[in-house]
Amino acid sequence: MEWNQLLCPRRRMTYTVNSTGGRDLRTEYEKDYQKIIGSASFRRLQDKTQVFPLDKSDFIRTRLTHSLEVSSFARSLGQNIGKNLIASKKDPNFNWRIAEDMCIVLQCAGLIHDIGNPPFGHFGETAIRQWFVERLPELKYYDRKIEDMLTEQMKQDFYQFEGNAQALRLVSKLHFFSDEYGMNLTYALLSTIIKYPNSSLESNPESEDIKYKKMGYFYADRDVFSEIQEAAGTNGCRNPMTFILEAADDIAYKTADIEDAVKKGCITYGMLERELMQLNKNTPVWATNYFNPLEELRYQYQKALNREYGNPEFYAVQNWAVNVQNYLIKCATHGFISNYEAIMNGTYGHDLFYGTYAEGLMEAMGAIAYRNAFISEPIYKLEIAAGHMLEFLLDKFVKAAIYFDTDKQLGTIDEKVVTLISDNYMERYYVDSVGKSEEEKLYLRLLLVTDLVCGMTDSYARSLYQELNGI
Repeated sequence: MEWNQLLCPRRRMTYTVNSTGGRDLRTEYEKDYQKIIGSASFRRLQDKTQVFPLDKSDFIRTRLTHSLEVSSFARSLGQNIGKNLIASKKDPNFNWRIAEDMCIVLQCAGLIHDIGNPPFGHFGETAIRQWFVERLPELKYYDRKIEDMLTEQMKQDFYQFEGNAQALRLVSKLHFFSDEYGMNLTYALLSTIIKYPNSSLESNPESEDIKYKKMGYFYADRDVFSEIQEAAGTNGCRNPMTFILEAADDIAYKTADIEDAVKKGCITYGMLERELMQLNKNTPVWATNYFNPLEELRYQYQKALNREYGNPEFYAVQNWAVNVQNYLIKCATHGFISNYEAIMNGTYGHDLFYGTYAEGLMEAMGAIAYRNAFISEPIYKLEIAAGHMLEFLLDKFVKAAIYFDTDKQLGTIDEKVVTLISDNYMERYYVDSVGKSEEEKLYLRLLLVTDLVCGMTDSYARSLYQELNGI
C-alpha cells in the first residue's frame, strides 16, 4: 500500500458545483469534516450511550463526547506518527503534505467511527444479535421458513450484527443529503473506518489476526466495500490509518471507562490503587521506569491533598487519566513506527500497543472496568431494561416488515407500524431492491429494521417503546 492512493480524495459521486467566482481553499478531507459536523446522524450521538445505558448524569460520556475525544486523540497520534516517520526517513515518499492530510482524515474518522452504533451502548449490538439468533429460526414468509430462504452470509449479517458495518452503511447509503450516496465522503475516509475488511462469512473471533475479529460490511453493501478497496488500494488489508484510529479509540474508552466508573461510584480510588499495585507486581521493573501508573496515581492524590481540594480522590483519578493518555499516545506511536513495514504491506495483525510498555496497562484497565463496572448490579438493571425495549421494538417492526412491499395485505397495526420508518431508510430500501429476487428483498426488509433501530437515540427508543405500549 502507498500513501498517495490510501489518501484517495475521490468520492463515489462527483458533483458539478456552480462557481460564485471565489476559490474554495478547503481540501476534500476538510469538506468531509464539515459534512460530518453538520449532519443529523452526528448530532444524534449526543443521546446515545457510551457505557451506562439510560444514565441521568450529565458527566457520564455519551457517544458524542467519546467520538470527539477519539477524534482529538486520532489527530494527535497522526501528528506524532507523521513527525516520527519524516524524522526517521523510514519512507522517503512520506512528506509533510501527506502527514497533514492523514491527520485530517483521522480527525474525521474519529467523529464517525461509532456513528452506526444502536442505542444503549455496545449492549444494543448484543441485544440485536441475540434477537435474531433466537427469533429468526421461528419466522416464516408465507409457508417458508425465512432462515431457509436467506443465504448463509445474509443470516450471519444478523447473527453477527456489528455497529462498525452499520457505520459504513450509514455514511455511504442511509444518510441522504440529496441522493443515495449518503454523506458521499472521500474514499480515504471510508477506507479508514473499515476496521474489519471482511464479510460475516470470513470473520473469526478466535483469529490471531485482529482484522478478522468481526465483520466489516453487510452483504447489501458488498459493492460499496469493493469500490473503497479498489480506490484506496487496500485489497483486503487494513488501511494503515485504521490502526491509528483503533489506538485512539482504545485510549479514549479505556481511560474514560475508569473515570466514569469512579464518578458513578463503581470504582473507588482505593480499588484502583490496589489494582495498579497488582499490575506493578506483574510488570518488569524496567517497564515501569519510563512511566509508573501506580506512582502517578499516588502523586496526583498527594498533590490534591497538598492543595486541599474537596475531592482529592476524584481529582487524582482525572489527572491520572490525562497523563496515562499522553503516555499511551507515545507508546502507540512507537508501535506504528516499529511495525511500519508490516503495516504497510498488510501483514501486521495486532494493535499498536502489542509488544510495547503499555500492553499490560491497556489489558489491566480493560479488566478493571469490566470487573468493577460492566458486570455490576446497576449496569445489569439498566441493560435488562434496554434489552426489553429493543426486543419489543424488533418484534413489532420485523413482523410488519416481512410482508411490507409484497402482495399480502398488511394488518391495520402493521400498516401503521411501517409508517414510523424513516423516509430516508425507506428510500434506501426501494433503491436497493430494484431487480432483486424475492429472497434478497426479504433480507433488505430485515436490514431496513436494523437500520431503523440503529438510527434511534436512547431517548427516542425509550419513548417509542412507552408510546406503543400505552405507557
